[in-house]
Amino acid sequence: MFDQFYGFEGRPFQLTPDPTFYFESATHRKALSYLGYGLAQGEGFVVITGEVGAGKSTLVSHLMASIDPARLTAACIVTSALDGEAIVHVVAQAFGLPVAGHDKASALGAIEGFLHAEARAGRRCLLIVDEAQNLAIDAVEELRMLSNFQLGSHPLLQTLLLGQPEFRATLLESPLLEQLRQRVIATHHLTAMEPREVQAYVEHRLNCVGWKGNPGFDQRVFAEAHEATGGIPRRINQIVNRLLLLGAVEQRSLIDLDMLHEVLGELDEDGTRTLVCPSEPVAEVAMAAPSGQAPARPVDALPVDSLDAKAAMALIEAALADRDSQIDELQHAVLELAANVERQKDTVAAGEDPRVEALLDQLAQSAARTSQLEARLEEQERTLRHTLTMLIEWFEGGQGQRQAA
Repeated sequence: MFDQFYGFEGRPFQLTPDPTFYFESATHRKALSYLGYGLAQGEGFVVITGEVGAGKSTLVSHLMASIDPARLTAACIVTSALDGEAIVHVVAQAFGLPVAGHDKASALGAIEGFLHAEARAGRRCLLIVDEAQNLAIDAVEELRMLSNFQLGSHPLLQTLLLGQPEFRATLLESPLLEQLRQRVIATHHLTAMEPREVQAYVEHRLNCVGWKGNPGFDQRVFAEAHEATGGIPRRINQIVNRLLLLGAVEQRSLIDLDMLHEVLGELDEDGTRTLVCPSEPVAEVAMAAPSGQAPARPVDALPVDSLDAKAAMALIEAALADRDSQIDELQHAVLELAANVERQKDTVAAGEDPRVEALLDQLAQSAARTSQLEARLEEQERTLRHTLTMLIEWFEGGQGQRQAA
């Protein structure tokens, strides 16, 4: 009704996700950076959480609209309370795989065969799991098992998990998900929009349907709409939708505070208004470190605002230098291990006393040292990833451009 009255070409504040209306708030811009970084890695899990209506599905729809289907095959599932066996069948169905019978083994075989075929065709596979908070723990673990499929050394499946805040708590706290935590390569919690972003958000969606300035808005409407909704996009949509309907009924060309108060009163009366306070920020999930080592520092805990260009470069250079040092040490350890093996072969071939026990002990020590160095290399790689992600956020936030200038 109001779209005809105001001459709109469509419905600007529909409640269902639509990538056409994607608005890049500060939190969505950051989430998109994490998603882009995570997808570039081509492995593991990327986790995006947020309140109901925060824009998780719209964000992913926007991302998927920009991906070349010739290079990436994506499947999306919206979960209910699935267990470990059911999730395997749902994943198979999402990729369009017919499974004979209902046994888990057949479904797993079909998935593995499909992933191998896609890899041979030069395509990566991405599984998007929405409403992940509904999954049972064994279902989440089953998703981790699917990430084990490889072609040579290349992983065949990457998974994007979208969920409400309780899923984030489950991921952080459940002792049964330790192995999955070690495979999370990027994560972000979508927060509410800032008060200053509400006007830009509303006008962006109106512009998408051909808004020409009718109706206009009292500037105070945006501030009070943020207070009433907590900055949650879907709730803003709900209120502005009702405002436009009221404006069309009363043939208004200006949406003012009195109209907003009237709409909020109606929402109170019919029980559809929920006051939302901005939730406390949830700390970013740190990359899990190998057993016995300190976990990598969460990206959000790093003092991004205090960086200047020289400090940023110093972080990168230090990480690279440390990584190079670890690689050199690992190479020496491998050479030492190979030399010990050759000495053992020469001793045995010469018919001398091999002193096998001593040699095996040396070999075991060398192997242990090599394993420790490999773990340290993995930790250095995680640290470097965090540093690079931090710099992406820093430059996108504007601080980097100002410092560089």
